[in-house]
Amino acid sequence: MTYQILTLNNISPLGLERLSADRYRVGSDVKNPDAILVRSAKMHDMEIPTNLKAVGRAGAGVNNIPVAKMSERGIPVFNAPGANANAVKELVVAGLILACRHICQAWDFARSLKGTDEELNKAVEDGKKKFGGYELPGRTLGVVGLGAIGRIVANTGVALGMKVIGYDPGITVEGAWQLSADVKKARSIDDLLRVADFVTFHVPLMDSTRNSINAERLKQMKNGAVILNFAREGIVDDKAVVEGLNSGKIYAYVCDFPTNLTKNHPRTITLPHLGASTQEAEDNCAIMVAEQVKDFLENGCIRNSVNFPEVVVPRGTKHRFICANANVPNMLGQISETFGQAGLNISDMVNMSRGELAYTVVDLDSAVPDAVRARVASIKGVLMARIVDPPPAQ
Repeated sequence: MTYQILTLNNISPLGLERLSADRYRVGSDVKNPDAILVRSAKMHDMEIPTNLKAVGRAGAGVNNIPVAKMSERGIPVFNAPGANANAVKELVVAGLILACRHICQAWDFARSLKGTDEELNKAVEDGKKKFGGYELPGRTLGVVGLGAIGRIVANTGVALGMKVIGYDPGITVEGAWQLSADVKKARSIDDLLRVADFVTFHVPLMDSTRNSINAERLKQMKNGAVILNFAREGIVDDKAVVEGLNSGKIYAYVCDFPTNLTKNHPRTITLPHLGASTQEAEDNCAIMVAEQVKDFLENGCIRNSVNFPEVVVPRGTKHRFICANANVPNMLGQISETFGQAGLNISDMVNMSRGELAYTVVDLDSAVPDAVRARVASIKGVLMARIVDPPPAQ
């Protein structure tokens, strides 16, 4: 079988190389794709292709993808958490230094100078006092969100000699192990804001994170704090922050999302969403998501899906069947009974759930006829049922 892969943006060739030409046709002109690879293209108004089995986002955020609609169809949405972590971390460090040393404002000042070199030298000596700043060691960095990016930012803050406090109610045990022991734990965002000189956000945009910085929370912050947002537009209430800048409550605001309210303010530094804009990050994201989509199409394995559980099962036999279903009682019983009625012996079965969704991988001793697949697909609550092609002969 040749899998059809639709690309909605330019995807790094290093990622596309993982999809061999003998098994994959990849391009922006594919009509009925098995999978879609996307970076920033908005898919919310896109008609979902009838044959679609997977969506791969070459990046971390999935706000441009209708995840709920995909879930209803049993379509996993993959992303690449951590693949751009170093790129974002470096931009955060740059943001810290740009803000506390007034680099951008000083650069604008120097570029505006006119006259002879002697006159320029005098103007520099007279004007540089306006751009006096401060250093990072000993200052407190608050990190909201301790996923792949937040962890590396927090650890870098420690390496820079900063005191670091982090907040993430959903941090995993594995994630906690990757944090420096010097990173302190905040019980809430409010606790973090009360002590932080710098606050940086590394969370997705959801109802629970929208306007995490607002007028009320600004009142709790230390006078002269710096806010950095390289996560998503909407995490910070721009109007509230600009009012905080005007009043002197906030020292500076650095973000990846310019608006008419922020882009020309003398105390803001706004960038054109550069967080993951390095060749290395684009390559890493494309490689990771291409490998994940490939493993799902060829083996039914799920890694780094934002809507389905992680299920990675080595093949026990040549004959594999996968299905996605609503996470309700007796689904496994109905699926296995359907195979039993067809005289098919199950070699291994793995079922995992995540919220309202469940995913099942079944290895069998013999091939599954399409009629049996159709019977499983007809069970109430089954969202997707697919026979996975046997692995190619070695």
